[in-house]
Amino acid sequence: MVTIKNYKTITKDDGEKFYALIVQGGVEPVKSNRTGRVYFTTRTATVPTTFDEQTCKEIIGNQFNGEIQKIECEAYDYTVESSGEIIELNHRWEYVDEDLEILNNHVINQTVKIQ
Repeated sequence: MVTIKNYKTITKDDGEKFYALIVQGGVEPVKSNRTGRVYFTTRTATVPTTFDEQTCKEIIGNQFNGEIQKIECEAYDYTVESSGEIIELNHRWEYVDEDLEILNNHVINQTVKIQ
């Protein structure tokens, strides 16, 4: 289950703007690699939409099926906001709805004319 926590405006290279929702998964325990102690965290992901700004505002707080998963990707530099430190990452957090994935992978997209 994920919750819509907020939205943000994204400007494409050509100047066109669109809105993306910030979705957050449930609370989960994680063991620190550095200290070995357990702490609680949540994963967040940004998901593009076709919504206008008013719709994005109105749906904050809505919940729906799915989860935030770690997806491997090409390495990129990321700046940690709190410290300004630049680190290299090779993953991103992405919203995944397994029910939707199953449906998309098992539905045949073919039109058959019945005579």
